[in-house]
Amino acid sequence: MRLPLTAGFALMLVLLAACQPALNWRETQPAGSGAAALFPCKPDVEQRQGMGLAQCKAGDLGFALSWADTPDPRQAGAALKAMTQALAAKLGQPLPAPQGLQVPGMTPLPEAAQHRLASAGGITRVAVFAHGGRVYQALMTGAKDDAAAWDGFMAGLRVGGAIEAAR
Repeated sequence: MRLPLTAGFALMLVLLAACQPALNWRETQPAGSGAAALFPCKPDVEQRQGMGLAQCKAGDLGFALSWADTPDPRQAGAALKAMTQALAAKLGQPLPAPQGLQVPGMTPLPEAAQHRLASAGGITRVAVFAHGGRVYQALMTGAKDDAAAWDGFMAGLRVGGAIEAAR
């Protein structure tokens, strides 16, 4: 059976689109981060003394993992709380109720959590957690929310001894 040119062309476009993954997940261990993460694109990594940032953009979504060392590991919880409050203030949004968070290798702290913030500019998902005195912030931003992409990003995070244990 021969399809009309327009239907055949449309079918070919659908098949080609299915072969082009929107998000190409890969494991990355940014130098100096003490973390492993699954990014849907190759992240650019920037580092300064005691802090760093790995970020990339895939389609309409931005992904980032940042880290910083606190002067005293006992300050990690306060730093996590301050990070989420500062982000909410920057977006002009109240900080929504936290959702639980488990990242393999993280130090269990009550301030470790994830939040979903909606603003006129789109959706920002943030998770904050720590390993000892190092605090981490994972972000996904976009015009529209993509819960599956966020879940994939979060499922790929590991810190400390959990990096090698997962191999």
